[in-house]
Formats: sequence, C-alpha cells, structure tokens
Amino acid sequence: MTWFGNAPGWPVVLTDGPVTLRPYRRSDAAAWSEVRRANRDWLAPWESSVPGRWDEMNSPAAFRYVHRDQRRSARIGEGMPFAVCVVEDGRERLVGHLNIGNIVRRAFCSGYVGYWVDSRVAGRGVIPTAMALAVDHAFGPGGLHRVEVNIRPENGPSRRVVEKLGFREEALHRRYMHIDGAWRDHIGYAMTSEEVAAEGGLLARWHRVRAAAG
Repeated sequence: MTWFGNAPGWPVVLTDGPVTLRPYRRSDAAAWSEVRRANRDWLAPWESSVPGRWDEMNSPAAFRYVHRDQRRSARIGEGMPFAVCVVEDGRERLVGHLNIGNIVRRAFCSGYVGYWVDSRVAGRGVIPTAMALAVDHAFGPGGLHRVEVNIRPENGPSRRVVEKLGFREEALHRRYMHIDGAWRDHIGYAMTSEEVAAEGGLLARWHRVRAAAG
C-alpha cells in the first residue's frame, strides 16, 4: 500500500498480486472508453439510466467529466474512486472501476460500494480482490465503520462477489434505482469493521476462501 497526503485515506494505491487499485489519471481516457464501449451489453443492464447514446456517454471526451466529478468527490471526502487494473506481462491494464461513495462521517462513518469489471477478466477474482483491498482500506486509514452494497436481484455475478466475501444480506429495497429504463428493486448487503477484524481483514478472509476452493 502506498498512501499520499493527509486526507482521510485518499489518495492511495492498493495492490495484491496482479490487482492494483489507484486514482484515475487524465491519461486513462482512451483505456476507460475502450473497456466501457466493448462491454456495453455486459454493463448497461445494471447501471443507472443516463441520457444519451452509450458510445457518447462512454467516449474519451466524456471521461473528462467523469474524472472531474470523481476528483471533486474525493477531494471533499465523499468518495474514494479507484481505477481497477491488472498487471499482465509486466504491463498495467485498466479493467474496471470501484468506488466507495456517498461517504458520511461523524456518527455514521459509512459509505456505499459500486463496481464494474471488464467481461474479459470476469471470473478471475479481480473484483473480489479489489473489493477486499478497498474495504480493508476504508475500515483502516479511510476511517469508516460500515460499507453497503446494493445489487439488483437478477445480477447473479455481482451478488456472488459480495456473498463470497461474506457480506450480510440485509434488505430488499423496492424500486430503489432507475436502471435500464425502469425503477428496479435492489438487495442490500452490508459489512462492519468488527465483522472482519478478528480474521485479519477482508483480504485475509478472501485469501482463505480462494485457498479452500483450490
């Protein structure tokens, strides 16, 4: 882990094996756009409804606005937006996104996790590893006590990520978010710092889960 500055846990670079989480850079525009455009059918059914064509909303030019909003959110302590990367043959490749957003501190100290991953690396443990890295950081230098994840019931791959990591299923949120043209139900999952402290953190738990699975 490399930590720069003195904001609550941000900015930071987190690594485990070939998986790296880092802040976005302006130079990520082309790579981000390529991944998003190539994964339209994989991602669009699960993302919040936005106006405009997919290619326009995920162009290198659109990335400038995404990057600006992410920087602002991180600067004021309301988010920790990470580019998810893997190292292959000595080269880093952007393959996804993970954000701890809507962070509220004081008596709450909680945030919501959202993520997506390139279908071309799905099933390789990239996002569970990224999630474990981010949550451990959030519970440590990030100063959070609780993280939540809300997922559509039909999104089996995303639900398997949090269930493998041991998130608790807490609630069914009716018509929670406007996604793919309609108000969609979501299942709420959550975890608190106490639930993984005795195991040495979520990443340690995830390593044991992977080892047990062979």
